[in-house]
Amino acid sequence: MTTVRIKDLPQHVGEKVTVDGWLYNKRTSGKLQFPIVRDGSGYLQCVVFKKEVTEETWAAADAATQESSVRVTGTVREETRAPGGVELGVESFEILGTAAEYPISPKEHGTDFLMNHRHLWLRSSKQHAVLRIRNEVEKGIRDFFYDRDFVLIDSPILTANAAEGTSTLFETDYFGEKAFLSQSGQLYLEPAAAAFGKVYCFGPTFRAEKSKTRRHLMEFWMVEPEVAFLEFEGLQSLAEEFVEYLVTRALERCQEELKTLERDQSKLENVKRPFPRITYREAIDLLASKGMEAKFGDDLGGDEETVIANSFDRPVMISRYPTDIKAFYMQPDPNDPSVVLGLDMIAPEGYGEIIGGSQRIHDHDLLLERIKLHNLPVEKFQWYLDVRKYGTFPHSGFGMGIERCVAWISGVPHLRETIPYPRMLNRIYP
Repeated sequence: MTTVRIKDLPQHVGEKVTVDGWLYNKRTSGKLQFPIVRDGSGYLQCVVFKKEVTEETWAAADAATQESSVRVTGTVREETRAPGGVELGVESFEILGTAAEYPISPKEHGTDFLMNHRHLWLRSSKQHAVLRIRNEVEKGIRDFFYDRDFVLIDSPILTANAAEGTSTLFETDYFGEKAFLSQSGQLYLEPAAAAFGKVYCFGPTFRAEKSKTRRHLMEFWMVEPEVAFLEFEGLQSLAEEFVEYLVTRALERCQEELKTLERDQSKLENVKRPFPRITYREAIDLLASKGMEAKFGDDLGGDEETVIANSFDRPVMISRYPTDIKAFYMQPDPNDPSVVLGLDMIAPEGYGEIIGGSQRIHDHDLLLERIKLHNLPVEKFQWYLDVRKYGTFPHSGFGMGIERCVAWISGVPHLRETIPYPRMLNRIYP
């Protein structure tokens, strides 16, 4: 007997097949039982008619508890009202593993309860949909860069360097020396850009930020491209093209998941280039016009980002932030050294910054000056300075946190639902 994944059943109408999966839920109506089985690829309505099956099959279908693993055999038939457009006329129903009373039910559960049962919550339809979208976004990221001739560079997780400030580092012992969990792969990408021209890294990063907001995790995944000879204007165009590609791909390939999440897709359909671009100074003026107190030199927090984003119907790019509030490696604007050639892309609907990037300083002496100004140990960054010593070149790059992008596309309010096992300020279980 052919074992078929649920998503492939429409190609097997009229055939007798076997499906392995778990009992998602069921309803009974007299001499009919309607078990819903899931296998990770989709949901299947099964029809068990008492007159057409053995007593053992009827009893097994009746006894199966929520999330028991089952093997169901029967004939595939069209049913437009059923999930996937097909149902299974059951001939045999076998329980492979009986589930104890399942702790997650359709009733409302508190967030703490659900997070304590995250290993089981993953099976719920909405959580399943979010992580399917994440899977598509991650595949889209790899395809986008591979198709544009970028080389994947796996940056190290353990590092002696701070990329984004020493206050948010997770410290560990490295055979008697201090080491840190990586905040970013960027510094290691810049030398690789001198070898390959166009590179990117994609992996976990860590920030020891004592934050409980819905926009922060201690461990998250970040994609970071770095391109030799790419200057700021080109960087903005690359960021636009990248985000438009990912959103369009999700709309094309994740229709069922977006429907499950009841996502307003019209808002995603607006994500078309060109995106609005404003300077930091213009952002400050915009905030002032909305009655918010903001002055030059202030960092933009979540509330400010939301007010700015609400003024546009698609992501907005804010550029030229004050030099004093940005990372040491960002290139000053040659026309105004008080600001840097850096950008943040702010997603609509209150999802905040999804991309941060800049043109990098490629002048050796200026970079050395900036390292000293930020009180960073020069000896730890000598290898980074070498990139400017041996054939320096203008270059630019950005980073995008996957979880924020997935939260925005999915329309879920908190990042904890966009990663399989979130690491938060007070949570490292399960």
